[in-house]
Formats: sequence, C-alpha cells, structure tokens
Amino acid sequence: MLFRLIKPAIFALDSETAHRLAIAGLKAMPSRGARGSGAKRSNLATQVAGLEFPNPIGVAAGFDKDAEVPDPLLGLGFGFTEVGSITPRPQAGNPKPRLFRLVEDNAVINRMGFNNAGAEIALERLKARSGRPGIVGINIGANKDSEDRIADYAAMARTMAPYASYLAVNVSSPNTPGLRALQDEGALSSLIDAVIAARDEVSTNTPPPIFLKVAPDLEPDDIDAIARIALDRKLGALIVSNTTISRPALRSHLAGETGGLSGAPLRALALQRVRDFREATCGAVPLVGVGGIASAEDAWARIRAGASLVQLYSAMVFEGPSLGARIASGLERLMKRDGFTSIAEAVGTE
Repeated sequence: MLFRLIKPAIFALDSETAHRLAIAGLKAMPSRGARGSGAKRSNLATQVAGLEFPNPIGVAAGFDKDAEVPDPLLGLGFGFTEVGSITPRPQAGNPKPRLFRLVEDNAVINRMGFNNAGAEIALERLKARSGRPGIVGINIGANKDSEDRIADYAAMARTMAPYASYLAVNVSSPNTPGLRALQDEGALSSLIDAVIAARDEVSTNTPPPIFLKVAPDLEPDDIDAIARIALDRKLGALIVSNTTISRPALRSHLAGETGGLSGAPLRALALQRVRDFREATCGAVPLVGVGGIASAEDAWARIRAGASLVQLYSAMVFEGPSLGARIASGLERLMKRDGFTSIAEAVGTE
C-alpha cells in the first residue's frame, strides 16, 4: 500500500535516481536478516546445488550491484539474493542516461555497462556479513578495458569464493562490447576451467557452486554447446536468462533506446529458453528462471517448465519491494491447487 502511494513520486524521478533511493531505503530498514516472511514457508524450501533455499524466489543481479543491502532484501522474504555484477576494478559504466522505464510495457531497458565500485569495496561488505544466515550469490564480471577477461573472472572467483553462497559467472550482459563472445564453446570452456581452478585454490571446505548466467538471444547450437559444458564441468546451475537485445512489439516511445530489455516483454522468450535448456541438459543441470516474472503465476510457469529457482528485478520497479513475499504466498496456493507438496516435485512437469 505504501509503495502504491509513493509510486507517482518515485516515477517522477529518473530511473537511476529512483534506484539509489530504493537502496537508501533498504539500508534504513531494521535488520531482520533471513527471517523474512518468505523464509518461514517450509513447504517452499528446496535444495539446489547443495544449498538449502528457504523459498525459490530470489533477487536478480543488477539490483544490489555493490553488496550494499543483501540482508534487508532477505528480510523482505526473498529466499536468496545475488549481488553484482562486480568487476576487479571500479568501473563507471556507460554514459548517462542509461536506465529507462518503459511504463506502457512494464519493461526496463538498461545499458549500465557493469557500473560498480569494484571488488575491494564489495569484499569489505561481504566480509562484514560473513557468518550471517541467508543465501547470497556473488555475480562476477570482467572490466570493460581488461586485456585478459578470463583472468579477470579467475581473479574475481579467487577473491569472492570464501564469501559466496554461490558464484555466478556473467558472460551474457549485452552492454560490455564483446562479452557475449565468451559464450562460444571454446572460450566458455576455458573461462569455466579458469574459474573452477581459481575457486578451488581458496576453498578449504566445500567450495561454492558455480552458476552460469546466459543470454536469451541464443541459437540452438549455442544452447547445446552451453549444455555440454554445464554437464561436463558439473556446474551448480544455469541462470536463464539475462536481458535481450531483441525488440518485441513495444508501445513506449523509449523502445528505440539501445541496451538490454527486461520485464514483461521478455517473459515468453525467457520461458522458452528454460524449456530449451531443460531439454538440452535432460534435466540434469538445475535452472534458475529469470526474465518477465511479475506474479506467482509467472513463477509457477517457470518452475513447471524446468526452473528450480526464479529471480526477479524489473517487476519490483512496477510492483514494489513486497513482490517477493506476495509471489511466495501465491506459490503455496498454486502448489496446493495442482497437488504438489514441494517445489522439487513440480520442476519440469508442465
């Protein structure tokens, strides 16, 4: 209700200013850690890549780029959150404006360009919360001007592994020139091998699993190649998917802005990619469904298509920060309606 009241004032601000205001508001919240309403729903608990998720609804990377508010987000009832993308060195990102609300389409276009304060600052925050409950994934990237991007990913894995519930390797942002080329089979094999080796250098106990975030704009051969690598390297999960460079029919006058499109127009494409990767991996690699999820019905469709977990971000721009808890409540109703007693039972049953 509060969000509905203040939404016009928020939308009067430019998108990036509004985002910073949201981060400031979360910082001011009383700390509840991972004890939010969503975490109490034991029938939504699920295990993925050896991790116990209190519920399958997470915050996608991009919202909390610098690991400023993972615990307040968990306190809102999300089952997990993913910080980043974080690069070795601070990076200003692309020139502003670079973040656009397409209100008529319930969509967002961004060309942020991995803007973040760098590994050192994020690391201090993550060290400070070490030992607290809650699943916090760390999404790692490479600097735009790096001469060796694979070395950047390896360095980030080495730095962040001790503080990550899981490491998310992001090779699918459309806003860093040439980054998506790392999804090619040869380059991706070398990258994943380097990340695994770097992680294992610093992991004395159980190493954090590695999730790979892929683009929705893939050809069938790309999907098959990524699936082979995920199976061969025993990746913890595939995050399907990042924003799209395609442009379905849009109503907003901002539709021509360059960058990655997210939100409602991405829903159908992202859902199909979950189906594609479910088939390509024969269900042997867990999937995280992302893109256009704005309701319990959206999340349930993604789960029934093959996703063990889901993530959202753009929908919160339009629906507010309580969306995760509302989706969790709705999932309980849908599970009961369809005769399932756990999330794991429902995965891939459409």
